[in-house]
Amino acid sequence: MTSAGTTRTAHGTCTLCEAMCGLEYTVTDEGVQSVRGDKKDPLSRGHICPKATALVDILNDPDRVRRPLQRTETGWREIGWDEAVDLVARRLSAIRDEHGADAVGVYAGNPNVHSLGAMTHGIPFLSMLRTRNRYSATSLDQLPHQLTNMLFYGHQLRQPIADIDNTDFFLVLGANPMASNGSMMTVPDFGKRVKELRARGGRMVVIDPRRTETADVADTHHFIRPGTDAHLLLALVHVVLADGAATPAPYVDGVEGVTEAVAAFTPEAVAPLTGIDADVIRTLARDLTSAGSAAVYGRMGVSTQEFGTVCQWAVHVLNILTGNLDRVGGVLFTDPAVDLIANKITGRGHFDKWRSRVRDLPEFSGELPASTLVDEMNTDGPGRVRAMVVASGNPVLSMPGGPRLDEAFAGLDFMVSFDIYVNETSRHADIILPSTVALERDHYDLIFSTFAVRNTAKFNPAVLPKEAEARHDWEIFRDLSLRYAAVRRRGPRARTLGRVNAAAVVREVRTRLSPARTVELLLLRARGVTLRTLRKNPHGTDLGPLRPGLPGKLLTRDRRVALMHDVITPDIDRLRNALLAATPRADGELLLIGRRHVRSNNSWMHNAPRLVKGKPRHGLLAHPADLDRLGISDGDTVEVVSAAGSVRIEVTASDSVMPGVVSIPHGFGHDRDGVRLTVARDVRGPSVNDLTDPDRVEGVAGNAVLNGVPVTLRPVGTADQDTSSRRVPSTSSERRVGSSTGGQMA
Repeated sequence: MTSAGTTRTAHGTCTLCEAMCGLEYTVTDEGVQSVRGDKKDPLSRGHICPKATALVDILNDPDRVRRPLQRTETGWREIGWDEAVDLVARRLSAIRDEHGADAVGVYAGNPNVHSLGAMTHGIPFLSMLRTRNRYSATSLDQLPHQLTNMLFYGHQLRQPIADIDNTDFFLVLGANPMASNGSMMTVPDFGKRVKELRARGGRMVVIDPRRTETADVADTHHFIRPGTDAHLLLALVHVVLADGAATPAPYVDGVEGVTEAVAAFTPEAVAPLTGIDADVIRTLARDLTSAGSAAVYGRMGVSTQEFGTVCQWAVHVLNILTGNLDRVGGVLFTDPAVDLIANKITGRGHFDKWRSRVRDLPEFSGELPASTLVDEMNTDGPGRVRAMVVASGNPVLSMPGGPRLDEAFAGLDFMVSFDIYVNETSRHADIILPSTVALERDHYDLIFSTFAVRNTAKFNPAVLPKEAEARHDWEIFRDLSLRYAAVRRRGPRARTLGRVNAAAVVREVRTRLSPARTVELLLLRARGVTLRTLRKNPHGTDLGPLRPGLPGKLLTRDRRVALMHDVITPDIDRLRNALLAATPRADGELLLIGRRHVRSNNSWMHNAPRLVKGKPRHGLLAHPADLDRLGISDGDTVEVVSAAGSVRIEVTASDSVMPGVVSIPHGFGHDRDGVRLTVARDVRGPSVNDLTDPDRVEGVAGNAVLNGVPVTLRPVGTADQDTSSRRVPSTSSERRVGSSTGGQMA
């Protein structure tokens, strides 16, 4: 602790998004006084965004839960840690004994991958529950990435990263890295990197139905009709092959199959659907093949649509056929100091080993599509989810069908939330277990170093000590793991009955290790990097640029890359049939897309005062021509109706969205009873996922369809201008499938 009257400088990493920006803190005996970007950080190079300064707001937030809470008939009451841990372990075990392991469901939100302790201790605890009802933000976001990575390269995390620091031509679809600082491509200081790209003669082209912040700094932006990204991507592949410009590596198989698969997707055939001229499509394809190096990057917008897996398949195929896979300036694999793949910390992944009970949707790597969780909670029968473990997630706001989920969580037999807030989901929990926050705990990034545009390593000890009665997330998971194991050993269905199980002993030893000690052991296999050297360099260690490494880094069984895959081919055929049967867009049809803002962080930063200040950012954007046609004025409150529900929201006229497209940001909707977020009450706006439909999922992996939702708008009378939402019964005739490249985070 800093002595009274003294000042010190500390360094850390922002853990609020994927960028891993290095931070420099000025700390006094009263706490953190200022937050700046660390200019010596080899990855972020001094970059900082407004979210980083809000780390102090989170630390000092009066709404933050600091001790375990138990929900009672008269409200919340604080209880001791031992009582809380014991209650959770006993209730989960009892429900498992009575109804089976699958009666306990698990949902993990994305904050888990931003916490070292949640990675080292949370994942093992959740695995102990041995349930097939596991869900996460993966299937609300990047599931098509992980599935195609596994199919092409042999591992779900073997993600080719755009070498933006060296590329000559950067094609971006369905991504807004100016707001996100990259996603599945950790790229802090994106704006400066784009300037550097242009200074060396390179270009960036953005394809999106909204003129995003990234489109604003691009050399060229093309609007695209939501839901047609797969058509465009396959047309680009068609041109590359038809021109005879494909230059795949010798270890690539299946070019002939691709040629046949994309034969119908000519630029002329897809132009009326996409809204992009055939000549523009040909030019884009030829730019990819003629540039010295090029990279195609498709992110969440092209994943969260009906043909999301086909989109990501086509992104890989384009990078491979143009010779840009494993090329400097193309797309390359990283070499992180702690290699999750080489150390077999994360499995290769597997697909469709079992299916969901109600809707017969396939699992991926042990998780079912999140969109079907509500079905598993509401449908009677063996395996019905009767208890939920929610780890740092808010699915009522982040999953499709928010009102249905809200009711389902309220009807559970038991629920525990690992959270620092009483939010829209955790308000239904029987127990809330809060952990320390970023400034109070050690950090080493285990995940996003795998996706970074430069190889670096950094360990930062906690900036401030935790409060006396507080616990780190790893300590909570450690105690729960040990207590749950003890309860299971004594339970009526215990198998060992006193016998010592070798695997259990090993698990317990690992559970008792601190995250720092775990990292120290993992670094023993790293190339000259130790925890000791990282402690001496709080800015981080530069391990160099991305480097070619194929075919050596391939983890496929034959060490080759196959372009065609049986699980994807049927959806390519379905896309072709949709192309042949396509009709022009109906007059008046509106498609809803999401969006994000650099000052917003999903659903849980809207009570940070310095982030929510300024103009409201929750409203609906619509093109002026659409508003004129509907008799709606800028600033009016409108009712937005989809097949799943309706919301009321203020509208802003903007030509940043193409005609026929409307946009609502993700993460709002803090108007439910029992939510304890003070500032959030002043942040008006409904949840966009009151409009999305859990019955509509992506065609291969079951990823959520969050964008391209068909909607209608109607003015709301001046006497009824509140912002609210209601459930609208859906019918089969109302369920039209659309999609979008609008950015949104789950």
